[in-house]
Amino acid sequence: MAKKANKDEMVGFHKGSLTTLAKEREEMSKILNIVEQLMQMHIKSLQELGVDLTKQANNQSGQPAKKQKRPIEDII
Repeated sequence: MAKKANKDEMVGFHKGSLTTLAKEREEMSKILNIVEQLMQMHIKSLQELGVDLTKQANNQSGQPAKKQKRPIEDII
């Protein structure tokens, strides 16, 4: 019986974790959308001021990558 209770506790723990993480992901998505909107506003303003962002992006693409992303295992 203790084994079943332990399994039920673990199932509850993982389900609760997934629920929390899903809510966190939803909030992160909202933040990402706001950031994207702000970036688009700045891009539009720069283009209206005559700044050629495409040209600048092409110039930077020839440079080596700055930093590679670390696996989540290294972050935790």
